[in-house]
Amino acid sequence: MTQPIFLIGARGCGKTTIGQRLTHACDFHFVDTDQVLQQRAGMTVADIVVREGWAGFRARETQTLQSVTQPGTVVATGGGIVLAEVNRDFMRKNGVVIYLNAPVSVLAGRLEAFPEASQRPTLTGKPISEEVADILAQRDALYRQTAHHIVDASACPDDVVEQILTELRLARAS
Repeated sequence: MTQPIFLIGARGCGKTTIGQRLTHACDFHFVDTDQVLQQRAGMTVADIVVREGWAGFRARETQTLQSVTQPGTVVATGGGIVLAEVNRDFMRKNGVVIYLNAPVSVLAGRLEAFPEASQRPTLTGKPISEEVADILAQRDALYRQTAHHIVDASACPDDVVEQILTELRLARAS
């Protein structure tokens, strides 16, 4: 299989960590849309949002997603990429979409341990656990609707990668 693999899910679910490990297991190339977007803009996500608003950031996100999608690539996406229908449709049609699903307590714990505020601007201004719960409540249905496969991202990274590989093997076999 050389179809791109898109990793979607809430902030803190492990898209970058899992993506990097998955690329080694599949011998694919790794791309993180937020990292590419920031490199091209010469600004952090937080700076882009201040200057251009969320709409400007989301437009850049869509352009970045489409420009980095290639065969043999694992693409770690931003947590809100599923908010745009064009992105959901693009990922479903152009690759395999994996939803890294984890409970709010796991996501909040990871974000509190590694805040990276400049990379992850607050979306609501609330404490992390409340914000994660609110955002996940808004986006979970979109993640599920977009995903070809849903895996438990609360496990350790190696186990999550193994779950993904198992899902992909089963998908190829059927």
